[in-house]
Amino acid sequence: MAEPAARRCCLGWDFSTQQVKVVAVDAELNVFYEDSVHFDRDLLEFGTQGGVHVHEDGLTVTSPVLMWVQALDIILEKMKASGFDFSQVLALSGAGQQHGSVYWKAGASRVLTSLLPDLLLHEQLQACFSITDCPVWMDSSTTAQCRQLEAAVGGAQALSGLTGSRAYERFTGNQIAKIYQQKPEAYSHTERISLVSSFAASLFLGSYSPIDHSDGSGMNLLRIQDKVWSQACLAACAPHLEEKLGPAVPSCSVVGSISSYYVRRYGFSSGCKVVAFTGDNPASLAGMRLEEGDIAVSLGTSDTLFLWLQEPTPALEGHIFCSPVDPQHYMALLCFKNGSLMREKIRDESASRSWGEFSKALQSTEMGNGGNLGFYFDVMEITPEIIGRHRFTAENREVSAFPGDVEIRALIEGQFMAKKIHAEGLGYRVMPKTKILATGGASHNRDILQVLADVFGAPVYVIDTTNSACVGSAYRAFHGLAAGTGMPFSEVVKLAPNPRLAATPTLGASQLLCENFGRFKSYAATNLATIFSESGRCFKSRKIISHALFPRVCTRSSMYQNVASISLCL
Repeated sequence: MAEPAARRCCLGWDFSTQQVKVVAVDAELNVFYEDSVHFDRDLLEFGTQGGVHVHEDGLTVTSPVLMWVQALDIILEKMKASGFDFSQVLALSGAGQQHGSVYWKAGASRVLTSLLPDLLLHEQLQACFSITDCPVWMDSSTTAQCRQLEAAVGGAQALSGLTGSRAYERFTGNQIAKIYQQKPEAYSHTERISLVSSFAASLFLGSYSPIDHSDGSGMNLLRIQDKVWSQACLAACAPHLEEKLGPAVPSCSVVGSISSYYVRRYGFSSGCKVVAFTGDNPASLAGMRLEEGDIAVSLGTSDTLFLWLQEPTPALEGHIFCSPVDPQHYMALLCFKNGSLMREKIRDESASRSWGEFSKALQSTEMGNGGNLGFYFDVMEITPEIIGRHRFTAENREVSAFPGDVEIRALIEGQFMAKKIHAEGLGYRVMPKTKILATGGASHNRDILQVLADVFGAPVYVIDTTNSACVGSAYRAFHGLAAGTGMPFSEVVKLAPNPRLAATPTLGASQLLCENFGRFKSYAATNLATIFSESGRCFKSRKIISHALFPRVCTRSSMYQNVASISLCL
């Protein structure tokens, strides 16, 4: 970018899986500086692929903590060389890849508080970590610890009710439990455990930063209702864990002023504030400026839903996090593996590899698709757990294929109907002011967005969310400065660019689609067992819900709801 002009601003940071990024946002909420360091390209000495080390078992995935520190050094030095005026920075905040953890060795706090300005950070922190390769969100090696945690609190649903999610292998509490069990000496030498987000904030503070409520609710450890650590969960994971975690704080908290190290080395103002860092997903919600009742849909390789909730209903699928911008509300997250890659496969098979032909098929077929419905899961889905392609006609007959145009609408309507039903399962309800913010590659296709608007019964807007976690972090820094005045986040970011309207619901679409999918209520109860037996799955293998609850499967209002319920047994 061009040499940055001196202007009052906030910085937003993102310590993501593959890179560290920064943006500077001025008081009018314009991004006027951005930079990044890519781990695989710029830090070859750490030998990462995609920013991580995948271990021989294929399940354990870690990242070198000093790589993150050195990346910060590089960016700050690049900013300094560019002439960036650090003295104009009012505050900074940031995001970290969710669920990753950092283990500070005993004595590290003394090093943090006495950093020397003539040395780089990574030169001074090399001996400060009891675990040098830290577990990250891609790790799936803690199944045993997950089962132990669920058993300790009365089962998966009980854990979800407490912490917002059932036990997941990547969640931090289970990762900590594994380290305690397999590396007890390293655990005993650890004086503080940070999330990636609070670790990054600690680097700027020169002392340990607390974990914020929003990122903390992705650990299977925080009680999301009263926002304190669950003693039962802590005890199930490791001893003395509460003192190693420290207290959790509201996400808009100013956790302190920037370390004197940055004042002396880079010229930051000593009054520059550090606002609690949070997870990358909560920061993205802030960057997209969701409000109560809104939905953000990222239509990428995988599809992700972000929901703003007032009264959440924790379930066995999806996640409930504390809101990063409003302490009274919550955000929900649902992830679906079979996103754009599945859409591209159907495009190639049914539309001659042409998005133009794909769009024509959506335009030429009626809403509801004449009662034809399809499941398209070429890889094992997350929500729900199912694999395979299954197509059913309005006459309750399974077929091996649909005509090309019917296939395409079955895919798109089915994908969005599944998302809506799972969202409602977490407590989401369409409100009169609800809007949907669509991002990702498929958000450029207006005909796909029209189906999205019709299924959800809400207008769809598109927004440029490049570096949304970074931009959201800068917005949160401004909010942190104003939080003491009680100013809501929406007021702080009112000058940000507005999203563009892309699609509005077709008149009568909601009723037509509801009636169409309601016809599959009785059909689901008699056909889903066949689907799961064909995919080699056993209803009782996961033992997440009791057999006594199984009859409820047959009372749900749609085919997809039955799939969601039965998948809980897998």
